Amino acid sequence: MRRTVHRHLGKVVAGAAIAVAGTAVMVAVTLPGTAGADESGGTGQAAGSAGQQAGDALGAAPGVVQQVPAEGEKGKGRDPLTDDETKRVEQIAVNQQLFNSMKNVDGKRGPQRLDVELADPEPSELDNPNAPRRADVTFYDYKDDSVVTKTVNLDTGKVEQTGTQHGVQPPASNAEDVEAAELLLASPLGAGLKADYKDATGNQLTSPDQLLLTAMIYKATPGRQSGDLDKCGEHRCVRLFPKVKNGPWIDARDFVIDLSARTVGKLTG
Repeated sequence: MRRTVHRHLGKVVAGAAIAVAGTAVMVAVTLPGTAGADESGGTGQAAGSAGQQAGDALGAAPGVVQQVPAEGEKGKGRDPLTDDETKRVEQIAVNQQLFNSMKNVDGKRGPQRLDVELADPEPSELDNPNAPRRADVTFYDYKDDSVVTKTVNLDTGKVEQTGTQHGVQPPASNAEDVEAAELLLASPLGAGLKADYKDATGNQLTSPDQLLLTAMIYKATPGRQSGDLDKCGEHRCVRLFPKVKNGPWIDARDFVIDLSARTVGKLTG
């Protein structure tokens, strides 16, 4: 049975609950004290190695927008997007102007990619086997805390629709999980996490890639938390559920990382 380290970070967690090594949602269900969290906002996976950073949002060199690649392998109908299609729509969705006007989780130019998925067909196309394939590409812009979704027509290679929303917080990406861990480790509030890691492994914790990371979006209940955490929901905030590789979970539930403000706070009450 897997253990949960909690000597330095506070609350005792039922070991049996943590033995179910699953998704962020499962962790949220089994770990007590999750009031105030957006229970549906986890990453939906026991996030892969923190070392698998996405780099910048689009996989391009900093400050560079790559040329749209040639069409490669194409899916048909309602088949899932192929890797080639995914790469193509990501780069079609971001022109130079958009790239320069947005910021990613590192504070660098360019939007933070969150998700790419096959778009639903138009109502008039439901019975058309030759209807064009479209993809919805979702980004987060840390410059103004907005979610931008672009619908790309894979047949024409054009952006057909753009939507911008504020106060909406989709699940965090792996790159955001890693940045949250970086901020926590750099904060004085990360001392307990480092101590627990040392207890569990005998080694110093110096980098997120020493952990398996799962994060859940945190939205503050108005008036419940004082100070900067009240902005969570408007700002992009997460709670981390770190796990030692091949070892125990570490209880870091009380800490909220505000990725927009790049600060770390502690929940009270």
